[in-house]
Amino acid sequence: MDDPRLTPARPEIAARYLEGKVKAARYVDGEEREIVDAVAPLQREPLPDAMLDTQALRGERVTVYDHSAEGWAWCQLKSDGYVGWIPDRALARPRAAPTHKIIALRTFVFPGPSIKLAPAQTLPLGAALTIRRHDGVFAVADGELYIPASHVAPLDHVAGDFVAVAEMFVGTPYLWGGKTSLGIDCSGLVQVALNAAGIRCPRDSDMQEASLGLALSPAAAGEPRRGDLIFWKGHVAIVRDATTLIHANAHHMATAIEGIDDAIARIKAAGSPVTSVKRLDSPSCPGSSQASTS
Repeated sequence: MDDPRLTPARPEIAARYLEGKVKAARYVDGEEREIVDAVAPLQREPLPDAMLDTQALRGERVTVYDHSAEGWAWCQLKSDGYVGWIPDRALARPRAAPTHKIIALRTFVFPGPSIKLAPAQTLPLGAALTIRRHDGVFAVADGELYIPASHVAPLDHVAGDFVAVAEMFVGTPYLWGGKTSLGIDCSGLVQVALNAAGIRCPRDSDMQEASLGLALSPAAAGEPRRGDLIFWKGHVAIVRDATTLIHANAHHMATAIEGIDDAIARIKAAGSPVTSVKRLDSPSCPGSSQASTS
């Protein structure tokens, strides 16, 4: 069965490209939209109190297939293919293609060229904008929005060490489905960090375990390297060095650095042993050897 998290199909409606593959009352082409809020929730149902599955960041493109009468759009993210409901108010018709992205953990957007002005918005790491010009220490985006120039970089900018990106989030509150410094979950931390390093990464930990890197043998797993990923059922952590890891977790209700042995023992005692240790192969994964970056 197709994964419902990645398959825009319901009994009453489905994406046109799925015609002949899934059954639905009708098939639609969908319309492209752009995320215009700093962060938009993607929820499982078109309800304010529905489960938060993930978040979409400003500048992301989505394909909208359906709308609810209550102001929700059923759509698929183009970045990682996730399907769900986003508030209509967070979407607009696409404008000029983004040229830059935020590389700071978060940054203020000012309505003019002064840091003394009240910020118009706060943008998270990874949000995308169209930068039109520079004005002193500011990069100026569409809508005459002023962002500190040191906090933006071209879309093709690649962080040198994805683990260092993850370390920026230490202390961030744990939030199921979160992807920003205001709240993040385990797989969101991995996805955001790898994306910053130019590595495509699926959203959820089971998807990441299935597609990222190569599984290490028990002997190699006993000698973890910076950038290795340790997986449990429903959880993932990033190795920092031979003795510590970093993960967003509900035990600490935060992104925390923890001893590898301590984390493995604690999570095993809760009923979940390690399911695999994966090693990536990328210039952004120091000390790694082999992997897939799909």
